[in-house]
Amino acid sequence: MKILLMGNPNVGKSALFSRLTGTRIIASNYPGTTVEFTEGQIKLHEELAQLIDVPGVYSLEPTCKAEEVAVDMLKEGDLIINVVDATNLERNLNLTLELLEAGKPIIVALNMWDDTHHRGIEIDVSKLEKMLGIPVVPTVGVTGQGIKDLVEHIPQAIAPRKEHVSS
Repeated sequence: MKILLMGNPNVGKSALFSRLTGTRIIASNYPGTTVEFTEGQIKLHEELAQLIDVPGVYSLEPTCKAEEVAVDMLKEGDLIINVVDATNLERNLNLTLELLEAGKPIIVALNMWDDTHHRGIEIDVSKLEKMLGIPVVPTVGVTGQGIKDLVEHIPQAIAPRKEHVSS
């Protein structure tokens, strides 16, 4: 299984990647480019899955080489963990909606969860899950909070139903 870690730049994807894979990582350039991505393994039950930290993008409508690479990698992935900055939900959910349209199984890692509390931001995770139609798991990549819960939810990642995408 190939799991893609996708999100906007600076949302904590690399911190989550390190927590999920430990030290088993390989940094590579995407073929034919200088765009770098990181690859590692994650243990899901008794099987190893490939985890790829895709370059950060704002959109799946490519305007630069990193976004072109992300779109190409999306075609190859089996499942997406969409890393979202919980402190800037509105901007980050634009990419989430585009990823939902891709029709792949997806789970949202609502990262920087601790910062929402420090800033007085309240997010109803259950309501967000219902609106998106996919699992949403609060995480803090730098401390590891929510990582175990995220891994446990990976098998529950589902391809979105079309009525959630178009509404």
